[in-house]
Amino acid sequence: MKYIIVLGDGMADEPLAAYQGKTPLQLANKPVIDSLAQKGRTGLLKTVPDDMHPGSEIANMAVLGYDVSSVFEGRGVLEAASMGVKLGENDLALRCNLICLENDTIKNHSAGHISNNESYELIDFLNKKLGNDAIRFYPGVSYRHLLVIKNGKKQLNCVPPHDVPGQPFRRNMITPENIEAEATAKLLNYLILRSQALLADHPVNLKRKETGKDAANSIWPWSPGYKPQMPTLKELFGIEKSAVISAVDLIQGIGVYAGMDVIKVDGATGLYDTNYEGKAEATISALKDHDLVYLHVEASDEAGHEGDVELKTRTITYLDSRIVNYLVEETGKMTEPVTIAVLPDHPTPCATRIHTRDAVPFLIYKPGQTPDAAQFYDEFEVKKGSYGLLSGDQFMKALLA
Repeated sequence: MKYIIVLGDGMADEPLAAYQGKTPLQLANKPVIDSLAQKGRTGLLKTVPDDMHPGSEIANMAVLGYDVSSVFEGRGVLEAASMGVKLGENDLALRCNLICLENDTIKNHSAGHISNNESYELIDFLNKKLGNDAIRFYPGVSYRHLLVIKNGKKQLNCVPPHDVPGQPFRRNMITPENIEAEATAKLLNYLILRSQALLADHPVNLKRKETGKDAANSIWPWSPGYKPQMPTLKELFGIEKSAVISAVDLIQGIGVYAGMDVIKVDGATGLYDTNYEGKAEATISALKDHDLVYLHVEASDEAGHEGDVELKTRTITYLDSRIVNYLVEETGKMTEPVTIAVLPDHPTPCATRIHTRDAVPFLIYKPGQTPDAAQFYDEFEVKKGSYGLLSGDQFMKALLA
């Protein structure tokens, strides 16, 4: 048996009054995913512990069966692994967004989904102006970057920018949890304010404003941590060879520490215009010499953060027609049976535009398996499923059983 996990980031939602109380999963045209639910088994999965922030880093690690309370060390370190940045024992790594401020409030967490070329130029500029032996910026993808502080302290209260759209930025700046972290908090807040002065009139931002785009006029560091100690999927579950496919550094970094091969796809953007077909083809190709492939698609999460119901619904339709349909067709031709699971990591409701801790719907289709009562796939129908409510490593154990 081989395995595919299709992860639609942030795909789950809440009933929307303007859409007859339906969610994007209910609104989307997804006949293939619905057919897998009808032929497979379904349930709900709690991916975020009550005492942890509902971030994609927490939720994706939980989907893969990790005890996140014991192994999680921050989002920045995972993205460092993906980017090939080697961290020393005392290096503090933080995710570093380029964000857009408007009238001293956080307009959005993504600087209007700035392009790679534009963001690289800005990060290089900040390195020249603010970088030194103890401070270093590393370019990632679009608005997602990395900041490393040598000998920094991680005991910090950092607010993810996607959790506070429309709020004054000063209210959400970094605070220390103890005296030892005061200097690190002070340094990071200085970098935020200094970046605003430096980026305000940068040619990239002047051009963006001229064309009606949001300016990348501030950095926003968050999710601090040190290099983690994580067992591999082989050590956890005996999976000999696995792969991860994603446009997002965070997910690729989880894959590095999980002992997975990271497969990059040309044209994978992390947005609705990602290369769906390329990701699907790469999954089938990887399945030839891998036991498990984790296919991550970011598009629905970004649409949820934008509060765009129509776009989020469309991304789910694309997931069905341009990825899952191909996977079902191609795995059906294989001599070795393939189990396919579909789920989000967490909800990103369009109404609130932030992640929540609510349990997410999942389906697991195993060829020849007796199906349960669910007839299609959404947040409510899966409650009829035979798996009930799972948590911890129960999803992975159910997948591999």
